[in-house]
Amino acid sequence: MRHPRSGPGKRRGRGPRIPAATLRKQQAALANVDQVTGDKIPKSFVFSRGKLPSTLRHLQQDLRKVMLPYTALNLKEKKRNNLKDFVNVAGPLGVTHFLILSNPPKSLPHLRFAKSPQGPTFTLEIEEYALAADIANSQKHPRCPPGIFKNSALLVLSGFTGLGEPFKSLVEYFYHMLPAVDPSTVKLATCQRILLLKYDKEKEVLEFRHYSIKLQPVGVSRRIRKLMQNNQLPDLRDLKDVSDYVTKAGYGSESEADDEAATVSLPSDVDKLNQASRKSAVRLQEIGPRITMRLVKVESGLCSGDVLYPWPVEKEVVTKEGKETGEELEGQETGSV
Repeated sequence: MRHPRSGPGKRRGRGPRIPAATLRKQQAALANVDQVTGDKIPKSFVFSRGKLPSTLRHLQQDLRKVMLPYTALNLKEKKRNNLKDFVNVAGPLGVTHFLILSNPPKSLPHLRFAKSPQGPTFTLEIEEYALAADIANSQKHPRCPPGIFKNSALLVLSGFTGLGEPFKSLVEYFYHMLPAVDPSTVKLATCQRILLLKYDKEKEVLEFRHYSIKLQPVGVSRRIRKLMQNNQLPDLRDLKDVSDYVTKAGYGSESEADDEAATVSLPSDVDKLNQASRKSAVRLQEIGPRITMRLVKVESGLCSGDVLYPWPVEKEVVTKEGKETGEELEGQETGSV
């Protein structure tokens, strides 16, 4: 038994039609929502205040790459732009965090981490830094494929346990600077970068490191890995048999330095080489930038407001003690006369 065909304007078994423009808006809204927390995905602006030398300009661009994909990589700045201009643009675009580079005269460069639009602002003094290009030039085999920036970096915090304010607030800021990750639902193929923020309690400095993540199957030769990754036939003209490609001296039969790397069992398949049925070695390779910073100031507002660190109370105590000491000295001098 055949059913009659629907006419040009008839639709069977479907609900009301949603306009394409509405669908695009709904998809865009879902793309901006963190699936773990339910909040909006944090976005950032990385820009500068004042004139920067060329090396700090390169550092600014490196920081933008660290914050990808939820940042403006090609953000254009003009001399007449002030902080209020960035705040006005940030609201409609959903930007929640500012990373502001500056180079004050007669001082070390500063990097400010600010929450838009009402603060707080954490000012850190840059004591040392190395650009991503410097890191790559120092490595024999640098690895930084463009595809690793399609997903956010994984945030790793170290050395902050046992610290009070203002470091608790700084940790809270870092937690919400990048999208949250649910270990039970995250796709391993999207985990390709790590942002490490380590606080050295002895030196009282914050170390900023950026790494790429690479998985290698344990016990698979280097030549086989390359063959599967490149999907190209190797040059076998000088070999008598295909097996010579793997067994011939100089090619290596085991994946190099497997014992030195952390070996894990994957819960799901990542690619053709790294599968759940095999063990894989996790390797981290630094891609930069590398920054050593020291916290010097905390403000309650956006680059303004009350100074929460260094503690204003401590300054008042020192002033009072200085006055008392001065009065005692004056009394001693009067008594001696």
